[in-house]
Amino acid sequence: MKISEIYRMDIYSDGGQYLGEVQDVIIDLEKGEISRLLMVPWKSVKGDARTALRKKSILYKSVKNVGDVVLVSSPPPGSQEIPKEEAEDLYK
Repeated sequence: MKISEIYRMDIYSDGGQYLGEVQDVIIDLEKGEISRLLMVPWKSVKGDARTALRKKSILYKSVKNVGDVVLVSSPPPGSQEIPKEEAEDLYK
């Protein structure tokens, strides 16, 4: 599947809860893999990137399936913490 095919897909938890829509994708170029799915366009993120990433993104390793929708496992509370270094790297 091409990354461009994921854009605008609805994101649902494995419990059936609608979480949002894929607006942007963060790619780890060093690893050559998708890191996060953003539910807001990256260019609209202003101020604290850590907060935006924590509240408006999904770790790609949480994705269980991509078909008509993106299905993600429900994260345990606090597992979406964003290391400061990761947020800073995104602004380089």
